[in-house]
Amino acid sequence: MHRRHLIALAGTGLIARPALAQGTGPGAWPTQTVRLVVPFAAGGPTDIPARLFAEQLSQMLPHRVIVENRTGAGVVVGTEVVAKAAPDGNTLLYTTIAHSVLRALFPRLSFDPIGDFQPVVLMGVIPMLLLVTKDLPARDLPALVRLFRDKPGEYDYGSSGNGGAVHLATELFLARAGGLKVNHIPYRGSSAGMPDLLSGRLSMFMDVAASGLPYHSRGEARALAVTADRRLPQAPDVPTLAEGGVANAESYTWHMVLAPKGVPAPMIAAINAAFNRVAAQEVVQRRLTDMTMQLRSDTTPETAAKWMADEIAKWEPIIRDAGIRIN
Repeated sequence: MHRRHLIALAGTGLIARPALAQGTGPGAWPTQTVRLVVPFAAGGPTDIPARLFAEQLSQMLPHRVIVENRTGAGVVVGTEVVAKAAPDGNTLLYTTIAHSVLRALFPRLSFDPIGDFQPVVLMGVIPMLLLVTKDLPARDLPALVRLFRDKPGEYDYGSSGNGGAVHLATELFLARAGGLKVNHIPYRGSSAGMPDLLSGRLSMFMDVAASGLPYHSRGEARALAVTADRRLPQAPDVPTLAEGGVANAESYTWHMVLAPKGVPAPMIAAINAAFNRVAAQEVVQRRLTDMTMQLRSDTTPETAAKWMADEIAKWEPIIRDAGIRIN
């Protein structure tokens, strides 16, 4: 973490040392420095919360928690590191929705993204905004659906990458809206594609809410819907997809901690409790709410596992039906 960011966190009290978590019992905690593997680049929207949690957990646990960025082949390289780590709790994975689609997108992995892992805690969810270019002749979601339905294949939408959260969320929306046909243009990240939306070369672009809100607020693009089940406090004027007439299309990118299969249950419970304790802190919630993350501070390993199973069941048919492939 950059020194300037650490100073800012210190000013908020985030790195003050709390009392050690209670009720863990002998042998519950990992026995050495904990590696929190993030299969994304440093400084990105997944890395920043991971480092926030690691810094605070280091003040709580008997041993430090350090973030290790392991990128490559999407999230495959970093995820494989954890899949093949010893089941001693010293190596954990901090990942996203990408984990739930690994099996569908990479059928020949050297590890099983389901069988080789056990979910520990769901940290939070981040909804997306459906943005359209400001000159598009559709002022609300029903009008957009009619436009795409009346002119199949004549409009383009952008995404932050093939098979990523934005691509999947858009395909889910198109499917739930009646099988709309809109051309997909993948970019290397949202920042690469957004200029084409603002200039009108693209008609639509979904983006995580924190990134998309400024364009809507400045009137550079129009947000027609949020992919959450309720409106965002930061954008109360933007309706949900369901309010716009497209049901069962909610989607999020989300953050979850997983451990290699075989970590003892008492250790899983202790790590879960520690992450939940950090997530419950008001200052942490305020910091991550600024990133439009809706934090969870009470998820159990069982509820995290159910969330993962539900996500797999939702996305694998979308990937199959849309013919999504990773080249």
